[in-house]
Amino acid sequence: MSKPGADAGDDDFQLDREFARAAWLYFVGGMTQTNIAKELGMTRLRVNKIIGQVRMAGLVNVEVRLPLADCVELEEALKARYGLTRAVVVPSLADPVEQQRTIGETAGELLNSVIAGRDLGVGIGWGRTLSFATRRLEARPNPNSWVVGLMGGVTRASLTNTFEVAMSVARSFGLECHYLTAPIYCSSPESLEAILHNDEIADVLARTEIADVALIACGDLHQRSPIPSLRIVKDNLEELERLGAVGETLGYFLDAEGQPVDHPLNRSVMAISLNALRQKPVSVLASGGLYKARIIRATLLGKYVNHLVTDEAVAKVLLAS
Repeated sequence: MSKPGADAGDDDFQLDREFARAAWLYFVGGMTQTNIAKELGMTRLRVNKIIGQVRMAGLVNVEVRLPLADCVELEEALKARYGLTRAVVVPSLADPVEQQRTIGETAGELLNSVIAGRDLGVGIGWGRTLSFATRRLEARPNPNSWVVGLMGGVTRASLTNTFEVAMSVARSFGLECHYLTAPIYCSSPESLEAILHNDEIADVLARTEIADVALIACGDLHQRSPIPSLRIVKDNLEELERLGAVGETLGYFLDAEGQPVDHPLNRSVMAISLNALRQKPVSVLASGGLYKARIIRATLLGKYVNHLVTDEAVAKVLLAS
């Protein structure tokens, strides 16, 4: 696509790429023109001119309508490498919260394309990234659809708790919401078994398995991630790392190859089984940031999801490893 005032020719591709990246960083990434100029190695005046031309040409309306060729190339490579149905790659941002926002909102847009006008069950995980997805949920599934939390919750409100994220998604869609009203980790496998004797919880767990769609995130073992901050996990973190855990997906601790490590916590998780997650027609992992690259890769190697939304830096690591 040639830009207003640009000459057609061999430089069109580079111009398209420059315009698309500057527009994305400004309108979607929320960066200032000064920071964009530093990021792209151009003058602030050049950035200002690009933004003005993009706006005047009607190329931006909430989202940037320009394909990022670099990202598209990464998406196709990820699909081929990991057997994914779809991969969506967004530009990397320096601010981790802004990165989570852009990935979450992009995952919300992907979810719109999946559920519009259909009867289905939608399973939701937890985390800050997923909490941002609700900003872009606009599609309307059929009224017989429903939402279910795919895992238990925590005892404090955080806006990223499973209960809160699932309810937010359900509210956006105008659907009924079901919860696994139990902690993510029971005190032992025996405690988990006892809780599952409750018919209502057992029914909700069964509902997680028949949901057609799953939207999940994953976390590393650093304290910035929500699960390692839980007391029961803190007490076992050293042992989990000794066993090779690189992070968690839906509360299950995985090694670098995507296999659950042999630890009692993995037998005490109140969550959909990993095998059931693997069988979903549509399962979306929305996660980014280089510090999560190992657990993202592990989740993909385990074949637990068939869709991925991540950022450029992580995509490159996933393809290099």
